[in-house]
Amino acid sequence: MDGWMVLIPYMQVCFHTHQTIDLAPILELPLSQLTKQLHEGSLDPKDVFYSYMEKTLAVHKKLNCCTEILLESLDQLETVGSNKEGLLYGVPVSIKDNCGYKGHDSSCGVLLHLEQPVQEDAVLVQVLKKQGAIPFVKTNVPQGLLSYDCSNPMYGQTVNPHNLQKTSGGSSGGEGALIGGGGSLLGIGSDIGGSIRIPASFCGICGFKPTAGRLSLQGVRSICPGQKSVRGSPGPIARDVDSLALCMQALLCDHMFSLDPTVPPLPFNMQIYQSSKPLRIGYLECDGFQQPSPSMVRSVREVKALLEQAGHTFVPFQPLRIKEALYELMLKGIYADGATTLTQKMAGGPTDPTIKRTFPHNLPLWLKRILSFLLKPWVSSLYLGDWIPLCSLQDYIKDTIAHWRRCNIDVLLCPVIAPAYNLLYCAKNSTILSYTMLYNLLNFPAGVVPVTTVTKEDEEELKHYEGIYQDVYDKLFKEAVTGGEGLPVAVQCVALPWQEELCLRFMKEVEQLVKQSRK
Repeated sequence: MDGWMVLIPYMQVCFHTHQTIDLAPILELPLSQLTKQLHEGSLDPKDVFYSYMEKTLAVHKKLNCCTEILLESLDQLETVGSNKEGLLYGVPVSIKDNCGYKGHDSSCGVLLHLEQPVQEDAVLVQVLKKQGAIPFVKTNVPQGLLSYDCSNPMYGQTVNPHNLQKTSGGSSGGEGALIGGGGSLLGIGSDIGGSIRIPASFCGICGFKPTAGRLSLQGVRSICPGQKSVRGSPGPIARDVDSLALCMQALLCDHMFSLDPTVPPLPFNMQIYQSSKPLRIGYLECDGFQQPSPSMVRSVREVKALLEQAGHTFVPFQPLRIKEALYELMLKGIYADGATTLTQKMAGGPTDPTIKRTFPHNLPLWLKRILSFLLKPWVSSLYLGDWIPLCSLQDYIKDTIAHWRRCNIDVLLCPVIAPAYNLLYCAKNSTILSYTMLYNLLNFPAGVVPVTTVTKEDEEELKHYEGIYQDVYDKLFKEAVTGGEGLPVAVQCVALPWQEELCLRFMKEVEQLVKQSRK
């Protein structure tokens, strides 16, 4: 991008003034240690800032993960001392493209929003600044946001830091790639069907989707505003769970509650996060709709064994009516207007190759129904009919919570999509989204923690993968994840609504046990 080429010489001059200090060790510090040293004064915010800016330029050159540098961050750097008491004092933070920053685009990857700078910082950006953080770069997204790939006609394809032939995931794929590549240690993404959790899984980092409404959405742009069935939520992405928790603690403050009175004034409950009480954990290896990859199954089994050894109790758990929930509630909810709004937003420009096959948006309804009938024998899980929900979302949520309580569980351990896909495959298979989108539908907090990597044995077992329906989607999923040896694999942790601290506490326990097992 031309903007990047103009900025690089300027930034190199800035870096030159800081070459007397070895900046590399700064990049190795976890967020908890970085903030400690910044508050103590043993680290200068300028050294931290330029360390990450230099690393970001290098990571972007390799992965194409950013859309623009926020030059206002240089001005903020000069005055950041006035917020020294903030929990994130001096911390450079990356933000997803659709998170509003005054004077900059929130394009959502569509031409319609290009060169249309927003007039005000999103509430979360205002709170980050109040807490001393320095938003310094915006990151790439897929065209229209409703994809778990990361490419658009303006900024191009973002690739995976562990394998350049794989996608970084989406829609917070720029965040996943930048943080996974070491260019940022904390970012803000958004999640409507796995858009935080999938990039975190693909890129080997941690990501967290809170209950919708726990964090302010003011100033976080949606491509289809007004859709209420499957609720999106902003959330943090970072290298470790403690960083996610610190970010949530920083955001859940009086300043946010004042700026956005629609957010319930619930501060972060540190006592719950730090609890060591044994848990009753529900678990599933397969949701009964899409057979997971061998590495997804193995990751759950291995983590389950570690948690059992640590004294936690496990209870089998199976989602209710998952096929009906996916088609009758999730997809029909997101595309309740027959994808008219999405189609209008994408008009006037090319359709990115990564989303061309996602859904037949532009076909007339009568043709969708005919295709659905004709293709049913070959694609068992296909649905192309109308987009009017036929059953009650409220009833489904009520039934699921009742099922949860009958099982008497505190939290849930389940797979998340893994490993990272080969390029251009995300548009070909939407059925696998049942593993992440379900918790947007239910509005349960959910996060992912990397726990293992794909082995040779996983790849060998994948050769025998057939799937549940043995249809074209099963075949495409197998092709998508083939060649993943060495790529990260995560597990997903879920809790009931408004129990963010419990979900993060569970994630932290998983993270610690996995680290101990490696030693």
